[in-house]
Amino acid sequence: MNAPFRIGRGAHALESAAAWMLGLLWILPLAYAVWTAFHPSEYSTRFELGAPLTLSNFADAWHAAPFARYFLNTFALVTMILAAQMVLGTLAAYAFARFEFRGRDLVFFLVLLQLMVMPDVLIVENYATMNALGLRDTILAIGLPYFASAFGIFLLRQTFKTVPRELDEAARVEGAGALQVLLKVYVPLAKPVYLAYALVSVSHHWNNFLWPLIITNSVETRPLTVGLQVFSSTDQGVDWSIITAATLMTSAPLLLGFLLFQRQFVQSFMRAGIR
Repeated sequence: MNAPFRIGRGAHALESAAAWMLGLLWILPLAYAVWTAFHPSEYSTRFELGAPLTLSNFADAWHAAPFARYFLNTFALVTMILAAQMVLGTLAAYAFARFEFRGRDLVFFLVLLQLMVMPDVLIVENYATMNALGLRDTILAIGLPYFASAFGIFLLRQTFKTVPRELDEAARVEGAGALQVLLKVYVPLAKPVYLAYALVSVSHHWNNFLWPLIITNSVETRPLTVGLQVFSSTDQGVDWSIITAATLMTSAPLLLGFLLFQRQFVQSFMRAGIR
């Protein structure tokens, strides 16, 4: 029995070492960004413990682009998309989970089919549609193609299907209508899933780059990811200290949000994930 025990301990030690190695590889770019952003540019390619700290990189990055406007645009964008996805996803998921109607399975299959379609494939068609609607170069044009989320509908449908029908029937006996049952029974029980999906949605659309780059062409509508391209100009050379400072400024809200809600995020998928 000692030999299998030693083999098991060896395998566990190997797995732990591999996990630590992957963790270090994952955190190295972030560590480099933090080091470079808080030190003068001459220390961006060399590591010295006695290197002086500075905040001037953040000030230079802030003044190099209208970050206040970019933050406002991005916040408005992710809030608008999340609100639309919550409303449309909740209503669609409730219909698929609890109502019987002709063609329900076919429609749900079409929703699932959207999960297999990369958004980049639809960029040309989406651009033509936004242009025909007169919405080009607007925040609404950035978010409109994402209002109906196939993943959100599927996730909420699977969650609603786990709610006991007895709760539904008890609410109806008390005189509650379909919308009241949804708001007072299903939505409260799915709060962990809503939180997890909100974090995923906000993170994705906060970092989305290609579609906002194509559909916008003015400072008034650009989000943060598109605004960062101002630092890609090589006319004056590439200053990695300013670039990393700008990157940290744009990613700081996401990092802060994850640190604040990481426990709820993990528990929501563990307790009420896809079933």
